[in-house]
Amino acid sequence: MALTAPPLALWVVPVAELGGVARHVLDTAAVGLPGYRLVVQCPPGPLAERLRELKAAVTTAPVGPEHGVRESVSAVRHAVHALAPAVVHSHLAWADVVVAAATVGASAAVVSTEHGIAGDDLVYHGTAWRSRLRAGLHTARLRRADAVIAVSEATARTLRAKWHPGRGTAVHVVPNGVDPLPDTPDRSPGLHVVSVARLAPEKRLDDLLRAVAVLHGRHPEARLTLAGSGPEEASLRAFVTDLGLGDVVDLPGHVDAPSLLERADVLVQLSVWENCSYSLLDALVHGAGAVATPVGGNPEILPPDALVAATDAGAVADAVERQALDPTTRPRLPDGWPTREEMTARVTEVYDSVTGTLR
Repeated sequence: MALTAPPLALWVVPVAELGGVARHVLDTAAVGLPGYRLVVQCPPGPLAERLRELKAAVTTAPVGPEHGVRESVSAVRHAVHALAPAVVHSHLAWADVVVAAATVGASAAVVSTEHGIAGDDLVYHGTAWRSRLRAGLHTARLRRADAVIAVSEATARTLRAKWHPGRGTAVHVVPNGVDPLPDTPDRSPGLHVVSVARLAPEKRLDDLLRAVAVLHGRHPEARLTLAGSGPEEASLRAFVTDLGLGDVVDLPGHVDAPSLLERADVLVQLSVWENCSYSLLDALVHGAGAVATPVGGNPEILPPDALVAATDAGAVADAVERQALDPTTRPRLPDGWPTREEMTARVTEVYDSVTGTLR
């Protein structure tokens, strides 16, 4: 008797570089989608190369803003016709809209994961008119979606408030999964503060520098590593000089986050908005402290005493100081937080619900 191949899930990911969404894709590829075959469609670049190293099925194509709508839609439509997936699963706004257009007339179920919706529209869109245009576009494309996955409860609330999915579009919450280390290392007190973020205005790294100036005034041995790259690098370097922190702050560019967190004492993230931060999750897994703003999905990860207002440099310094000098006050991964395998199992439960698959 011939065996029937598992149904195929085509993930459309319009990014080539490694970042938060790429991390989500790579984690999924590493553990698999139970009951489904995964094929990732993305532009050529580091993500595709890393997927191939994992022996994952990947097809590279011009799918992304730099390629334009017409070429992206054509590439996705071609993949849908060639692969006949049971599910086409989009990630990020560009892919959401492109997949909605490319799957018209196809039999595949359409699912999207929302990784980056901000409570304040101007965080990502810059102007009110552009925000209204994007919201209308997403409301329209959600009519083509069979289900939507949000990476936090905050993301789900924001999605419902801004995009108004119809009654026929189910919204599911599936947080980013992380695997606890077999043995979380015991940590000693220390004042190595780190940030792992794009060097961009919405990360409010200037506020972090002000807080580190306060902390350094109390503890001259305090140090800060600002890991990452982005458009604010030059202005941040100048601000470091203005604050007299040239010997205190290091900007090394892109680093391997786990290796940095293994030797860090406290991660600080003062973003305007976060949905489900891998940086915070990784800090907790590695036994580092974590201090963040009370926005988006952050309160679903961290306790209240680890949440601070970005503009209160003294309060940020206080929270960092407490966790740095007393490791017993550092937050732990919340009870019941999903592992990577539990995350992918929840994703396939969503697939089953829209394909009618019974297990």
